[in-house]
Amino acid sequence: MTISGVVEQYGYIAVFVGTFLEGETILLFSGFAAQRGLMDLGTVMLLAFLGSTLGDQLFFLLGRRHGCRILSKFPSLQKQVPRVERLLAKYHSPLILSIRFLYGMRVAGPIIMGALKVDPLRFAILNMIGAAIWAVLIAWLGYQFGNVLESLLHGVKRFEEAALIAILCTGLTWAVVRHYNKKKQ
Repeated sequence: MTISGVVEQYGYIAVFVGTFLEGETILLFSGFAAQRGLMDLGTVMLLAFLGSTLGDQLFFLLGRRHGCRILSKFPSLQKQVPRVERLLAKYHSPLILSIRFLYGMRVAGPIIMGALKVDPLRFAILNMIGAAIWAVLIAWLGYQFGNVLESLLHGVKRFEEAALIAILCTGLTWAVVRHYNKKKQ
């Protein structure tokens, strides 16, 4: 089975699961796949919005119910608490809207905000708005990358498999490096 075939068969599931957990890489890749006609861009954006919203809500609720226990088990999260408290005090709503855009804060941010007892309704509303902006923007960037690649390579169809593999490898490498750097902190 080709990469294109895998994307067509499992792409939408990957978008939802990937964006539930973190998601920039899978969403960029899916935007590119949509540009190539392997996926529908609107469906990608909708699934990314749903996955991202539900993931952040779950992390927020975990922080709200088990925040002290989670923070004590993960020192890297505990280190982020003063930063999030400072940012919440200064930029409450903008921080909630943009938390998924901040490096290292996609999962940690909602957990910490839950532990800090941010109002759940306020978090849910701002989280949904932020998720919508994020899903549309990141998927659109992946789609536009495909447009640029096509205009530069005229006849990108013959390079499609290689481009999909390169994007996947780059994204996976970035995710591994990010994960390794988080563990070092």
